[in-house]
Amino acid sequence: MNGGTGGGPDPSSPQDVRLAQGKHDDDALGAFGYKPELRRTLGNFHTFAAGISYISILTGTFQLFYFGVAFGGPAYWWSWPMVFVGQLMVALCFCELAARYPVAGSVYNWSKTMGGPHVGWLGGWMMMTATMVTLSAVALAYQITLPQIDDWFQFVGDGSGKTDAAANAVLLGTVLILFTTVVNAFGVKLMATINSTGVFVELIAAVALIIFLAAHITRGPSTVLTDTYGLGSGDTLGYFGAFLTASLASAYVMYGFDTASSLGEESHDPSRNAPRAILRALIASFIIGGLILLFALMAVPNLAAEQLGTEGLQYVVLETLGSTIGEIFLWCVVVAITVCALAVQAAGIRLMFAMARDNNLPAGSLLARVSPRFKTPVVPAVVIGVVGVVILVININQPQIFSVITSIAVIMIYLAYLMVTLPMLVRRLRGRWQPAEGKFSLGRFGLPVNILAVVWGLAMSINLAWPRADVYNATGPQHWYLRWGAFLFIGVVALGGFAYYWFVQRHRTGVLAEHRAVAADEPPATATP
Repeated sequence: MNGGTGGGPDPSSPQDVRLAQGKHDDDALGAFGYKPELRRTLGNFHTFAAGISYISILTGTFQLFYFGVAFGGPAYWWSWPMVFVGQLMVALCFCELAARYPVAGSVYNWSKTMGGPHVGWLGGWMMMTATMVTLSAVALAYQITLPQIDDWFQFVGDGSGKTDAAANAVLLGTVLILFTTVVNAFGVKLMATINSTGVFVELIAAVALIIFLAAHITRGPSTVLTDTYGLGSGDTLGYFGAFLTASLASAYVMYGFDTASSLGEESHDPSRNAPRAILRALIASFIIGGLILLFALMAVPNLAAEQLGTEGLQYVVLETLGSTIGEIFLWCVVVAITVCALAVQAAGIRLMFAMARDNNLPAGSLLARVSPRFKTPVVPAVVIGVVGVVILVININQPQIFSVITSIAVIMIYLAYLMVTLPMLVRRLRGRWQPAEGKFSLGRFGLPVNILAVVWGLAMSINLAWPRADVYNATGPQHWYLRWGAFLFIGVVALGGFAYYWFVQRHRTGVLAEHRAVAADEPPATATP
């Protein structure tokens, strides 16, 4: 501690104020039963950047624009505000929780606190599994962008072979995961610096892209927002059915805002900063992403071009802005993909650490060990990176199966969110929920917001999992196990994982001695070597 020049610490000194705040944050962590081990270095922008880079405006819009247009036409844009409103209800609930429980592995600890240890374990397990698959899915986005910048990035074949693109995607994705693993293992400060720089580039590029597209507008919003391409005309639900399918393109993007709170043990004043970061990340993503999608549809030379539903936003940018300017923006997309993968892995590391610290995973003591040099859990970084690469390899010869698993990962995250909002609603109805005093609170709006969050989560989970052939069996021969893949895969992961927990791990659960907070009147526990 800084003792000043002999007269004691200066309470007005920014450094001493921060030290005092850090001491307060560490004391608050001790109230949850954990001793402080991770390094508190993150400020307001770092936590905001963590949330917005997970959502990743440019990654999501460029990766999924084609899907929305292909299944819903330009009018699919309306799914963007629809998903935002639903996710905003979830985010507001999370803000109250982040203010009261600013601990690592947010979703796991929140579901544990709201619903009990069994619900908490299942919520954490679903989120952790989904995060590993999501990391692989984000890494695959390199293949969508880099070869369009230059053919040089197509290292496997020339791209025309049946498995050229898939194999090259694995190669590029592996390089990205190797990079994010090394960065995350070297500590949160390095990760946050790279991530914040990347987010700054992404935000500047996103705003510039909006301006450039706006300068090339050729049609009004009324034309774009009502054009359905005649999709769904022969279906039972008509265009509504097509719109529900197309809405997955927006649902696949707007999640992960809880990452801002998952870094709570490494942030300054997290009980105040995390709720703000969650809301700012979600709202900024909605506004900027919504304008990019809208102006892209208004600016593309031919709104009926087939490439809109195959090549997506990359086609719009190159066709509208020209190859030189277009490629500059595509390089910014590469930056966005990189920091998105970095944030996804960072969130997964904190989640795995939090579960291991409670001895809720095999080899918990090893997984929860914090590097004395880097002050970060290194083993979870390596484990998540290795699993991510293994999942990537599935994509080489079975890209359809991988797309099914990727879709299911998003559903599992929505379900993990439900395991927070539903028990929280039960607590509200029983009068047992009390927001942190003087911190973020929904007040009298808490109950209606929580109800809407649960209804939204249930409805969107069903929509995401619905056995559509277009989503789960888009190419090749039809297989029932692919169409019902969401229910089968999630059932196996949830039931299999929970069976292991129930019969094995739950008998060992409890904060490991080396991570347990020490009361003032007891001797410190001997750390495990």
